[in-house]
Amino acid sequence: MPKPIRVHVWGRYALFTRPELKTERYSYDVITPSAARGILDAIYYHPGMCWKIDRIYVQKPIRFTNIRRNEVSVKINANELHKAMNGNPGSYYITASDVIQQRASAVLRDVSYVIEAHFELLPEKMGDDDSEDKYFAIIMRRLRKGQSFNQPYLGTREFPAFFELYDSYEVPASVNETCDLGLMLYDMDYSDSQNITPTYFHAVMKNGIVDIADCKVMT
Repeated sequence: MPKPIRVHVWGRYALFTRPELKTERYSYDVITPSAARGILDAIYYHPGMCWKIDRIYVQKPIRFTNIRRNEVSVKINANELHKAMNGNPGSYYITASDVIQQRASAVLRDVSYVIEAHFELLPEKMGDDDSEDKYFAIIMRRLRKGQSFNQPYLGTREFPAFFELYDSYEVPASVNETCDLGLMLYDMDYSDSQNITPTYFHAVMKNGIVDIADCKVMT
């Protein structure tokens, strides 16, 4: 029986971008499973295990606000970077003033969630002395100390996520809201490196809780 781990995360703003709306970004109503997993990976990642999100407890009412941000309209081509690394001249920089664009985003504000998750072992990538108890002890120690490999964020790096261990046997409090959130991004399928595809699930929030443990994942 996997040991459940609960992590309280919060922040001033969040942007869990809907993939169908990229130019003018619009956030999902709540944190996606992939964003929640990204936060946990930032706290502790090991190739011998993988995180599985079970439930999201939404602790504050869903509120949106509109912001404008300066972005660039192009990305550096990876092939050009490889050429530069091999000593060949190439266009491996961006002049921000030439390609800057101002874009609007509909973001969440003043968010707070409790992520309930567990991890599964990947025996083919574990070391000889690795075990579930070892990983669990490391994760709990890092959570209690507030340690992370890099700064967790709420959808995009501009919006940092603060976190702490939810160290209580009580069920986390959540908003008294029930609604159908529709089709939501679940994660990216990396099984074929040449064809990385998104997967989705039908998200429903019942009394502030999004239950993901037994959801049906679709491509």
